[in-house]
Amino acid sequence: MTVEAILIVLLVGAIAGWLAGLIMKGAGFGLVGNIIVGVVGAFVAAWLLPQLGIAFSLGNPLITSIVYATIGAVVVLFLLSLIRRGRA
Repeated sequence: MTVEAILIVLLVGAIAGWLAGLIMKGAGFGLVGNIIVGVVGAFVAAWLLPQLGIAFSLGNPLITSIVYATIGAVVVLFLLSLIRRGRA
């Protein structure tokens, strides 16, 4: 993986994690946590959305990646909030 590809993955992850934190009303984890949630969310979305028969393209591959990763990050944040609630 090239340096540019790694930077793009981190950028997409950061944006997706930040957007998911906004959507989930403050469930974000800071910059590093949001990047991790966004990258994990991208993998979750890449697996989950095709399983549900959902596939789309928004023309620009970067925007499509951000939307996919955001959807996955929202799922990850939702699951993490359920786990947090279970511990409390």
